[in-house]
Amino acid sequence: QVQLVEAGGGLVQPGGSLRLSCAASGRTFSGLARGWFRQAPGKEREFVSTISWSGGSTYYADPVKGRFTISIDNAKNTAYLQMNSLKPEDTAVYFCAVAKTSFGQIIAGGYDYWGQGTQVTVSS
Repeated sequence: QVQLVEAGGGLVQPGGSLRLSCAASGRTFSGLARGWFRQAPGKEREFVSTISWSGGSTYYADPVKGRFTISIDNAKNTAYLQMNSLKPEDTAVYFCAVAKTSFGQIIAGGYDYWGQGTQVTVSS
């Protein structure tokens, strides 16, 4: 059974940092890109970041550019999202996903597998 398990969410004060991880089990996703999306209460799921399978190409949504960093460790079948300088508007459930392609995708339809999500709350 294929599973993507996110971890690392929690409550953090504005300006703080969190590191999310997304571990895959059940199969390897060799050759496939990864992505992160988020969904705030009452809002649609939105793209956050994506990384190519090789890790050589990354792309970020404007609201997180310069603050978030995506990375991938194919040996561990795991993707990461380092989030710095967090703001209250970053509060959401964060989802990781595996793309259908080796290059990153910015739309949800470009992904085949999804994790269950991890809550990130930024509040003082």
